[in-house]
Amino acid sequence: MTREEICDLQFKGLRVIQKDDGFRFGTDAVLLARFASVKRIERVIDLCSGTGIVPILLNGLYAPRSIASVEILPQMADMAKRSMELNHFTNVDVFCRNLIDCHKELGSSFDVVTCNPPYMKMSEGIVNMTDELTVARHEVHCTLEDCIREASRLLKYGGRLCMIHRTERLADVIAFMRAYQLEPKRMQTVHPAVDKPANLVLVEGAKGRNVGLKMEPPVYLYNEHGEMKRLLKEESE
Repeated sequence: MTREEICDLQFKGLRVIQKDDGFRFGTDAVLLARFASVKRIERVIDLCSGTGIVPILLNGLYAPRSIASVEILPQMADMAKRSMELNHFTNVDVFCRNLIDCHKELGSSFDVVTCNPPYMKMSEGIVNMTDELTVARHEVHCTLEDCIREASRLLKYGGRLCMIHRTERLADVIAFMRAYQLEPKRMQTVHPAVDKPANLVLVEGAKGRNVGLKMEPPVYLYNEHGEMKRLLKEESE
């Protein structure tokens, strides 16, 4: 029997509700939230939001003016709503709907879009038959192009899309960004360890901006002793 549990993020007392045998957030969500560098005055929308982990972390890190969380699966969106209540957030609205064409309802005036999309095409790998795992991992309801196209529609001029994906899809990420008027401005590679090649990449694209890409220092998740780097730290530390 599937049970829910409350996961302590060990960061500013924040918590998230997730299933013990369903989709659970990973390091990529933490990396994306850190990379986004949102300002307090900005309006943010998170696509492919799942149980709302990225909006929760964005609030803990940056406390932006408002965050919209978009998730297609009702059970995941419901957990996200309850997680926002659990953390006493009043600036986050959770929307249960397909991200495609959501700009028609939510508008085109967001400062930042964050997105941790499904990494695998439907033709790749063995599709897990648990719905939420399938949707989270495979391009069932939206493709990479769908995510980037909709992000561009949601952003105001100069707004930023911050997303994370596998390194083998980097060429696609850049091609789709440029196809939809999002110029890649920042990039950061993520490596399992210092002696390992990157397997994830973070990319920021700005709407309508000029060419000019900045490479951020790489992130190494584990040190030479196999110890995982602490990605979230309290300001007082």
